[in-house]
Amino acid sequence: MSKDLTVSDLPGVGSATAEKLAAGGFDSLIAIAVATPAELLNASGVTEAAARKMIQAARSMLDMGFQTGEEILAKRNNIIKLKTGVSAFDMMMGGGFETGAITECFGQYGSSKTQIAHVLCVTCQIEDPDAIAVFIDTENTFRPDRIQQLAIGAGLDPEKVLKNIRVARAFNSDHQMLLAEKVEELIKNGDKVRLVIVDSLTAHFRAEFVGRGTLADRQQKLNKHMHVLSKFADMYNLCVYVTNQVMAKPDAFFGDPTEAIGGNIVGHNSTFRIYLRKGKKGTRVAKLVDSPNLPDAECIYEVTESGLKDV
Repeated sequence: MSKDLTVSDLPGVGSATAEKLAAGGFDSLIAIAVATPAELLNASGVTEAAARKMIQAARSMLDMGFQTGEEILAKRNNIIKLKTGVSAFDMMMGGGFETGAITECFGQYGSSKTQIAHVLCVTCQIEDPDAIAVFIDTENTFRPDRIQQLAIGAGLDPEKVLKNIRVARAFNSDHQMLLAEKVEELIKNGDKVRLVIVDSLTAHFRAEFVGRGTLADRQQKLNKHMHVLSKFADMYNLCVYVTNQVMAKPDAFFGDPTEAIGGNIVGHNSTFRIYLRKGKKGTRVAKLVDSPNLPDAECIYEVTESGLKDV
């Protein structure tokens, strides 16, 4: 029944309000059901009470209550695993990078964070030639010539692979957040988006919010950004891959002093967290440090012209 219902069927929503909501990105029942009253209030100018009523009505129409574990398991059957080309890496990730989740890779420069991003843009098209990858580039790291090399290495047509990648350069944190929200527009326009990359997640936030006094504002903004990415991953079964910068912990006397930027906000919002570092003789080491269902593990691989390879 809910499939035939539209935003106009909600209580207190006439055609004018429906238009305003659609302009603000709330053009479906699910978008309204997962919105906050403040978001609807800003988009359509309705009162807070009316916004709450709309949200409640949308939730009851969509039957958004509890699900059984069996239903969740059935939903997980739709998950797609994007391969890296390294059997040890894919095994460590339970078959590859999952859709419906955010995977964060953090490490120093040269630890292959961006290489993995380029590889995923190509490998997502191996299983499905129509899959679209979205690359939100904050540090001018996207290289089409690298995509061509990887496509040839994977036996794909480089021209077609490049056509299926949507790249946008983000010039500040607000622009970055706006581009993430625009992913939904691409999906609604018929693009079969399978992968969303943000490289790097924290660069702009780190540059714009300097000093302890701005930390709360930065974390709040970063949290909102991660929530949008998480919502899209779940709603549209996307693989979200974000890269993150690191800093040295000044109080670490033993072990590796490297720590990811963004603190608990990024950590808690990421489904999988991988620490990347340089290994011996030009190799790279990937260590799975957080996952809801997989054990901590480590693998070694190398970056070659045609892609990532097992050592």
